[in-house]
Amino acid sequence: MPGGAKQFYEAAYEGESYASRDVSQHRFFGPLQAFVAGHGLDARRCLEIGSGRGRFQDVVPDYLGTDLAESAGRYYHKPFVPASATALPFADGSFDALWTTAVLEHIPDPASALAEMRRVVKPDGLLLLGAAWQCRPWAAEGYAVRPYGDFGMKGKLIKASIVLRKTVVFRSSYVFPRRLLHALRAALSRGPVPFRYRELEPNYEKFWVSDSDAVNSMDPYDAILWFESRGDRCLNYTGGLSKFFVRTGPLVFRIRK
Repeated sequence: MPGGAKQFYEAAYEGESYASRDVSQHRFFGPLQAFVAGHGLDARRCLEIGSGRGRFQDVVPDYLGTDLAESAGRYYHKPFVPASATALPFADGSFDALWTTAVLEHIPDPASALAEMRRVVKPDGLLLLGAAWQCRPWAAEGYAVRPYGDFGMKGKLIKASIVLRKTVVFRSSYVFPRRLLHALRAALSRGPVPFRYRELEPNYEKFWVSDSDAVNSMDPYDAILWFESRGDRCLNYTGGLSKFFVRTGPLVFRIRK
């Protein structure tokens, strides 16, 4: 990641502690609990990538957290290793399962991060991939929350267009044709496909809204294509139509190597 990103996250974890907050109220806690219970991971070795302040470190006994920011380490009573998600310092097949949430959209090269996740999980291991899918390009400058007076004519037009651009009809007009194209390319390639995403310009100076600091916008359908073209299985979207119409939320994969 660029130096600005590391400085941003190092500073962020120097702030208020999350230790006293009820982890059960986090929106990822339910899917994570179901993941652990549904696959019998209580006695398995688990890794969390982009673990931040370690709010999920007690979900399983055998836990290891890793985050880009070294400053996050002071929040842990379980093992923590500072590292980039694109260069994990672990041997191949080190973990039975892995999870990550709200991290992939902050990595400039998400394909490399996905490859590292597959590498460190054992054959037949499990991966719970949570991300802020389809991050909005207007989040970085806070167009949705700032007044019109903050912007010039171009900015005013961008802000005015958000109401339309957020509608299901507008988004469907380009999301589904693009998915169909990517599905056809995957079918014709008969091998691993690249992970397609849109680069975004992050804002490391002012955190206007959630994902102002996102560096990419990803479609969960492209994540499914990426994994399944490598022989992995998506466990929570099994039918062709359910995959094609996937919206938001975590994806669960069984890694086949």
